[in-house]
Amino acid sequence: MSRDDPVRHHKVALVGNPNSGKSALFNALTGARQKIANYPGVTVERKAGRLALPNGESRELIDLPGAYSFDAASPDEEVTRKLVHGEFEGEAAPDVLVLVLDAANLEQHLVFAQEVLELGRPTVVALNMVDLAERDGLTLDPAALSEALGVPVVPTVAVRRKGLDELTAVIAEADTHADEEAHKRWHLTLPERRLAAKHMAKGAILSKSTRHTIETGIDRVLLNPWIGPVILFGLLFVIFQAVFAWATPFADALEGGVGAVSALVTDTMPEGFVRDFLTEGVLAGVGSVVVFLPQIVILFFFILVMEASGYMARAAFLMDRLMAGVGLSGKSFIPLLSSFACAIPGIMATRSIPDAKDRLTTILIAPLMTCSARLPVYAVIIAAVIPQTSIGPGIGLQGLVLFALYVAGIVGAMVVALVLRRTVAQGAASGFIMEMPRYQLPRIKDLAIGLWQRAWVFLRRAGTIIFVVTIALWLMLSFPKADPGESQMDASIAGMVADGLHPILEPIGFNREMSLALVPAMAAREVAVSALATTYAVDAADEEVAAEGVTDKIAALWSLPTALAFLAWFVFAPQCISTIAVARRETNGWKWPAFMVVYLFALAYVFAGLTYWGAVALGL
Repeated sequence: MSRDDPVRHHKVALVGNPNSGKSALFNALTGARQKIANYPGVTVERKAGRLALPNGESRELIDLPGAYSFDAASPDEEVTRKLVHGEFEGEAAPDVLVLVLDAANLEQHLVFAQEVLELGRPTVVALNMVDLAERDGLTLDPAALSEALGVPVVPTVAVRRKGLDELTAVIAEADTHADEEAHKRWHLTLPERRLAAKHMAKGAILSKSTRHTIETGIDRVLLNPWIGPVILFGLLFVIFQAVFAWATPFADALEGGVGAVSALVTDTMPEGFVRDFLTEGVLAGVGSVVVFLPQIVILFFFILVMEASGYMARAAFLMDRLMAGVGLSGKSFIPLLSSFACAIPGIMATRSIPDAKDRLTTILIAPLMTCSARLPVYAVIIAAVIPQTSIGPGIGLQGLVLFALYVAGIVGAMVVALVLRRTVAQGAASGFIMEMPRYQLPRIKDLAIGLWQRAWVFLRRAGTIIFVVTIALWLMLSFPKADPGESQMDASIAGMVADGLHPILEPIGFNREMSLALVPAMAAREVAVSALATTYAVDAADEEVAAEGVTDKIAALWSLPTALAFLAWFVFAPQCISTIAVARRETNGWKWPAFMVVYLFALAYVFAGLTYWGAVALGL
């Protein structure tokens, strides 16, 4: 085909990593001359338009989905691989490839660039977003990069239409002959490509600002495989300490407010069903959720700050190595971290995990993270049976037991993930590639909006479910009415359920009151505390029992093995109907939520029993 043939290079394709600015470049080059459809057999969009060349000719320009490799790990990457290699039926391979690189993240993008160049096809490099690179303190040399790659390199800023004329001119002049030596030159292993990318990026950088040098130095510390995890876990320790310390006054204020409204209703309304419904059902149900909202907000504040500052991506990168050992990737880290506040937003956050088996496994282990709803149960039991003794400078025995409960949940989740990934969710760790965002100070407005959105989602999705279930459980506890002299708990439907549960739970050390507390605790874990208080005070004249009264009752009536068994139960048991409901919605059916409930209850029963029998054997 001659060089003057007007039909040569009839198809041009934009290819590159995600977030390289391909779509912005595609829009700038085609304007309104584009159409969108789907590739055959998949839901991935096919974006095509007309590219006008300086000589008056036009070419079809295709915006390929972003890819990190031709070894496809997602539907997007599979589409890109097939189209570039001409494997789509009726879809010819592109004649010219425009390789779009992010100038501000050059080293990462040059890894995939070598796979593209290995094809030996006519290729042009668009060194995009050079303005952002300059903002970050980088001055680049396109000529040096062009010499290293062996193809033309054109600096562009797509959103400002800079460099587009030069790019189209180079595309029009691209040679049709293949580079026969490219396969040999660029046929490298992944470690070799990463090393080559590092050298090419270093050779293309003329100068760096002080800020860029400082940020690079910070990353050397924070991403160090030995120092980085220590800093991460230290930061998480400080965060959780702050969550509990800062939330206390707000939680107390909310609890006091709910109590004041309840007292007002009690004083102004006549005794009867409606008053009991409002005080024991509505206010107690809503209060059991609202009282923990400060902890949720504070934890999400730290999470949002970590995300906005650029550290969260680095934390996920650090956790990828650890989680790969149990068959997960670093993308599971953020949903599991969110589950420490509440498993509901944690499960919802799994939508960002592209691998279906990774996502399913993360959903199934999210309830094992120690959510804030467990804290009242832990605090009451620990205060009742664990002495306030110090075992070292600044280390109390009660705090150590609480820490051990958190560790037990984390270790249990990792072991379960390993088993699931080798059985029902079988598959190898998918791993992931991510770009490290630049460090920046979070914007107060963005933090406020993010906190409001997350607080509203928690109240709307969790609070509504818990509210409805609490009302149902209150009715179970209130009917049928007891005869004079008979305990209302003994006469109620819930009491009858407890009578049925007690023979099953007695072998692992549970008494009747504990068995009964598990019934309302299915609404939310923290309801177990109020259920125990109600159980011990149902026949008392004063129905308002303080938390310290519950602690005193437990200290007087429970043995240490029984109390430890109850703690072990709540480490594993899925005592939260709202979490089960969200798992059902996220998995589109009852199969996996049912599996989750069965295996968690089985773990709870086994470990509670082992804890009880072990403590008895040790004479505790």
